[in-house]
Amino acid sequence: MDSCLEQLHDAITTATRGMTTKELTRRPKGKWSCAEILEHLYLTYTGTVKGFERCWEAGKPLAGSLTLKQRLAIALVVDAGYFPEGRQAPERTRPKGMPAEKVVAEVRQQIAQMDEWIGKCEARYGRRTKLLDHPFFGALTAQQWRKFHWVHGRHHVQQIMRLRDQQVAR
Repeated sequence: MDSCLEQLHDAITTATRGMTTKELTRRPKGKWSCAEILEHLYLTYTGTVKGFERCWEAGKPLAGSLTLKQRLAIALVVDAGYFPEGRQAPERTRPKGMPAEKVVAEVRQQIAQMDEWIGKCEARYGRRTKLLDHPFFGALTAQQWRKFHWVHGRHHVQQIMRLRDQQVAR
């Protein structure tokens, strides 16, 4: 597994280790529960897998050209590793009520599947090739996709850890 995605896998495993269903589903007012955060991540991974499957089936990269705004966003988030607070998740990545036990079990499997599809397309089209458009950042290479998922996942793992710590303090 790619090192960014392995770090992501390990961070999620560490953050959720030993959490009960009750702890995973406790929802602070106006915020997502740990299970909902994990479902959001899961949905981003399944979306990425579907995109890379389409790229593979098309027999060519499906990336467009980048705007200046997208280049700056890539530099900030993907290259510098900074994920800003307060952005609304796209509708298709908002939690829909997946059972906590299921999302915990499947989110790590989905990371492995995502790694496989990104790797297949990277091997087929090249390391430096922009392969697929991200809904916000636009055209990304395989490594940029991996790094994005690490930065995004780390942001949410920190939220899970804060929620977990708040529950322990009670």
